[in-house]
Amino acid sequence: MTANMIKGKGFKGALRYNLEKVEKGIAEVLDHSFVTVSEKSILKEIQMIKVLRPNLQKFFYHTSINFPPSEDLTNATMTQIGKDYLQESGFTQHQYIMFRHHDADHPHLHILVNRINYDGKVLSDSNDFARCEKILRDLEKKYHLTEVISSKQASERAITKDELEMMKRTNSPSHKITLQVLIKDTIASNKKLSCSEFIQALEKKGIHILFNQASTGFVSGITYSYEGMIVTGAKLGNDYKWASIKNTIDYEQERDRAAIHQANDRTKSSQSITRTSTPHPERNPIALSQSSGQPSTANHQRENSKQHDRRQPQTGTRGKHATQSANSKTARLNNLSSENSKGLSLAALLDGHPHGNLIEPVNQPDLGFQNGLKKRKRKKRKKIL
Repeated sequence: MTANMIKGKGFKGALRYNLEKVEKGIAEVLDHSFVTVSEKSILKEIQMIKVLRPNLQKFFYHTSINFPPSEDLTNATMTQIGKDYLQESGFTQHQYIMFRHHDADHPHLHILVNRINYDGKVLSDSNDFARCEKILRDLEKKYHLTEVISSKQASERAITKDELEMMKRTNSPSHKITLQVLIKDTIASNKKLSCSEFIQALEKKGIHILFNQASTGFVSGITYSYEGMIVTGAKLGNDYKWASIKNTIDYEQERDRAAIHQANDRTKSSQSITRTSTPHPERNPIALSQSSGQPSTANHQRENSKQHDRRQPQTGTRGKHATQSANSKTARLNNLSSENSKGLSLAALLDGHPHGNLIEPVNQPDLGFQNGLKKRKRKKRKKIL
């Protein structure tokens, strides 16, 4: 099982999203703690409890629990799993409602639960994602479901909902997926690369590496730089950490010490080029008079005049300059990638990704359920394996 947890204050939007699916016949209510299942009645009951903690903003959880397509679960079993999840999470005296959705090729359960209980006490959200993950692992064993390895043990980090939304919107792969596929293909396409060959192969694909190298030559970590984005190996998954990479390639500390140091220099240089931008007008040094070593009066006046002009609204040329600056930055970023890493379609990357069939945007019917919630950027969210 995997779960998406969203903590927020837009209970009405989350409730309406699920009830609309029920009205369309693609979802059903499995269980609830309310008097009747109607939007008006439920919101009224929620408000009666909410007034006990009027200053609490993010007062409810909207959790989606997803089961593998191979799991054939009855409504009774899914309901019991939902109740066990609430019980183990500490929601013993709290308002809740469960929905089963039928709009995907895999069973999934949505749970809305109030963090404020009937006595006005608030369930702590400390380490909530870690607790949720442990509960899922325990429930898998209890109900003999397909077991999923924990996120800490995952060879590849799970795709987040934000990444999925971005891929669906742009029809292009995220940088994280691209890195995972390109790095894994580099290692898999050769028997056992030397450290220098590994570095060169990635650089040809536009991936620069920054090693955490001590003065003794000992390497304790690895970071990847790709098209202006910098990500550590741990963020990609255990397979991309230096502890795993060094056992996959032919690496010797003393022999490869110089090659790693040179790779670091190249990476820092590429990052410096990417970050280079035109200095702010007010930070430009004033030209010095060659004769006196002091700022000349004429130069000083001209510089002040230019700075004053730049600070004035420029409705006619401002957009043009902004576009030129953006295009210049884009060109610099594109130059960092070789032709080998271009032209990779989203479908091609997903086909090469171990979770491709699950993360393909067209198979994500629930990506839009945040559309009705206000101020979505303020909500705490995380993908939980």
